[in-house]
Amino acid sequence: MIEINGLSKYYGPIKAVKNINFSISDGEIVGFLGANGAGKSTTLKILSGYLAPTNGKVKINGLNIEKDSLAIRKIIGYLPENNPLYFDMNVYELLKFTANIRNIKGDEFNIALDKVIDQCGLKGVLHKQIGECSKGYKQRIGLASAMIHNPKILILDEPVTGLDPNQIIEIRNLIKKLGKEKLVLMSSHILQEIEATVDRIIIIDEGNIVADGLTKNLINKYKGKVQLKLELLESEKEKIELLSEKIDNIKIKNIRSTKKGHTCVVEYDEKNDPREKLFKLIVKSKYQIIEMNPKSDNLEDVFRKLTKSKK
Repeated sequence: MIEINGLSKYYGPIKAVKNINFSISDGEIVGFLGANGAGKSTTLKILSGYLAPTNGKVKINGLNIEKDSLAIRKIIGYLPENNPLYFDMNVYELLKFTANIRNIKGDEFNIALDKVIDQCGLKGVLHKQIGECSKGYKQRIGLASAMIHNPKILILDEPVTGLDPNQIIEIRNLIKKLGKEKLVLMSSHILQEIEATVDRIIIIDEGNIVADGLTKNLINKYKGKVQLKLELLESEKEKIELLSEKIDNIKIKNIRSTKKGHTCVVEYDEKNDPREKLFKLIVKSKYQIIEMNPKSDNLEDVFRKLTKSKK
């Protein structure tokens, strides 16, 4: 379990993290989101014991991050954003080196090695030099190195950066599997990936926590109006504009001409779905409907609403 109370971190006059609070229970997969400079990586570095907090308390499995830093590092696996690997080593050498640092040797190392090789899909590159491995394999190697000691908690900073779609899906499935037995806290700029991987999301902006909750709940809480994309053949702009006068609680936006008609966006509240009335009115006007496609807010929309990146 991770418990954060009143955590702050200052770099001279710069307040990177400002009095934040949250807790994460065992077995949770949590996405930690924030724009560049929001305080995300700073918080993860404090949790991993890499940085000391300026103020506040951080407890991991009941241990204090400042007083019990070494004990905490034994139960944490940390993959930083800039994956630190020794390119002149081969994969086996690196994993053995990492295990030796953690005093994992002999039969214990062989068991641990077999497990991470299987989990991270590294069997085919075990004796390959790391510098010659692809970006995807390098990420897997970094993850295996963070997991070699079978930590209770995994902290992953941008674990899918630079991976192709197939590699992203593989890492996503691995993280989901690990989340059944470990606490996983991960950050990513790929919001679709976060949405597909985690159950709960914490958003930090300018050092403050601005949202914390289940993914679906956050989307429902902060979503705006539904936008319905319409494409109509043999239509007239002036008549399309009049649709908003004939149906309550809709707004017609972004009317654009096409070779054979027009496209537009119809905006409305989800609880007042006008599609049936709109369809009948369009048919009565003798227009042909090519597209009627609603778009509700997703995690990216919520993120932009809650962070300064929308400016």
